[in-house]
Amino acid sequence: MERFSKEITLEKRNKHIGDACTLFFKHDPLKITKASKQYMYDEKDNAYLDCINNVCHVGHCHPYVVEAGYEQMKTLNTNSRFLHDNMVMLAERLISTLPEGLNTVYFTNSGSEATDLAIRLANHHTHGTEQITLDHAYHGHVISALDISPYKLGTCTDGIHTHSDNVHIVPCPDTYRGKFRDCDFPEDNMAHLYANEVKTVIDKLKKEKKQVSMFIAESMQSCAGQVIFPEGYLQKVYKHVHDAGGICIADEVQVGFGRAGSHFWTFQTQGVIPDIVTIGKPMGNGHPVAAVITTKDISMSFKNSGMEYFNTYGGNPVSCAIALAVMDVIEEEKLQENALVTGKYWVSQLNEIKKQFPIIGDVRGLGMFIGIDLVKDRETREPASAEAKHVIARMKEEFIILSTDGPYCNIIKMKPPMCFTKENVDHFCQKLVMVLKEIQGKNINSNADMKKSVISGKKETLSDSDDSGVSVNGHHGFVNGQEYVAVHPGDNDSVTVVT
Repeated sequence: MERFSKEITLEKRNKHIGDACTLFFKHDPLKITKASKQYMYDEKDNAYLDCINNVCHVGHCHPYVVEAGYEQMKTLNTNSRFLHDNMVMLAERLISTLPEGLNTVYFTNSGSEATDLAIRLANHHTHGTEQITLDHAYHGHVISALDISPYKLGTCTDGIHTHSDNVHIVPCPDTYRGKFRDCDFPEDNMAHLYANEVKTVIDKLKKEKKQVSMFIAESMQSCAGQVIFPEGYLQKVYKHVHDAGGICIADEVQVGFGRAGSHFWTFQTQGVIPDIVTIGKPMGNGHPVAAVITTKDISMSFKNSGMEYFNTYGGNPVSCAIALAVMDVIEEEKLQENALVTGKYWVSQLNEIKKQFPIIGDVRGLGMFIGIDLVKDRETREPASAEAKHVIARMKEEFIILSTDGPYCNIIKMKPPMCFTKENVDHFCQKLVMVLKEIQGKNINSNADMKKSVISGKKETLSDSDDSGVSVNGHHGFVNGQEYVAVHPGDNDSVTVVT
C-alpha cells in the first residue's frame, strides 16, 4: 500500500529519519510496497528478483508464517514470566537440531542482543576479559557488539568509540585475498596458517597473564566478502581457545537455519561444537526474534552471578509462534535441500561464466551463500571495486537486487530467500553475462564511479559509500599480501598500504 508518492516519501524520510540511516541505491532508491517469495515489488508494481534478503528466509510474506503470527497475536502476547507452551516448544525444536550439550536457550529480539548476551555469558563463565574476533567481522550494533565488529568500528571517525584494548583482531581466513593467499602458499595448510594467528594472540596474552574469555566468528563471514573458511580452520582455532580456558561462540545469525545446504548450522561444516551459538535474522522471516543457545554449565555460571536475565519481548508467544512456523516451512518445503541443490547449480553456472570473463577472479559459496570476487587482474587480484558498483547498478536496472561487500566492496554477494529456484539462477546468470559483456566492451571510469584506487604502496582512496548505499567499512586488511590500515582525513575513507 502506498500513502505518498515516492518523492514525498523520500522527502519525509530525509526530514524525519536519522541522518546515519542509509538507503540502498541512494541516488535512486527503491520504494518497495509489497513482496512475495523471492520477489519484491515497487510502487509501480515492477517485480525485482531479490538476491540478498537472507532475513526473509523462507520467502517474503510466507502465508503460513503470517497466519501463525496473526493467530497468536489475536489470542495472546505477553512476556516470558508467564508460562506459555510456545516458548518451550521452540526451545525444544531448536535444541533438537544442535549437538548434544547445547541444551539451554535464552531468547532475545535481535542478533545484536544475542551477541551482547553471549559476551556476558562468556565473561561470567571464564572470568576472563580478553576477546578475540576476526578482521572485517560484524556482530551487531550495540556497543559490546561493535567492540568486536571491525567492519563497523573502523568507520568511526570522531574518536568517541575507539578500539578496546581487550579486543584482539586476527586476520580473516580469506584464502583468496587475505593475509595468506592460496597462490602465495600453495603447499601450506591454510587452516593452520590462519589458526596460528589466533595462537599467537593467545600466547601473548598468557605472557601478559591475561585470561581469554572468548573467540567469536560467523561460521561463514558475510561482511568480509562471503568468505568460506579453509577446511579445519575452526577445529584448530577452537582447540587453541579451549586450551587457554576460553570459550567459542558461533555466530549463526546470518548463516544458520540450513543456508549452507549440507548442514542445518554452518559451524557443522567445520566439524566443531561451539560453547555458545547465536541465532537471529532468518529465525522470524522478518519478524524480530533471536536466541542464544549454550550449555547448562555456562548458563549456571551466568545465574550464579546473581543477576536475573529478563527481556520484555524475548520469547513472547507471538515471536515463538512465528519462529516455529519458519522451522515448519524449512522442513516441509525442503528448503535446506533446495539450498544445497540450487546453490551448487548457481556456483557451477558462475564458474562457467568465469571462464568467459577475466574480471571474475573467484567464485565461492556454500548453499545459498555465494560471492563473486571481481578483479582488475587475476594475477595481482587487484579488486575491481568500480566495476562491482557498476554491476550492482545495472542489475538493478534489470530488476535484480544485489549488493557488494568486502573491504573493497568488490564482492558481489548473494544470499537470497531459500525458495530461490534454478530458473531464478538461469535468469540471474543471463543478465549477469549481459552486464559483464558491457563492461568488457568499455572501460569503466574509476574516477567517475569512485575515487581512483591504487594498490602499489601509494594511498588508496575510496568513496565512503557507493550507489547501493554500501559503506566502505574495511578499516584493516591485506592486499596482495600487504597489510593496509584505514585513516579518515575527511569525508572519504583512505587506505594506506603498510610497507
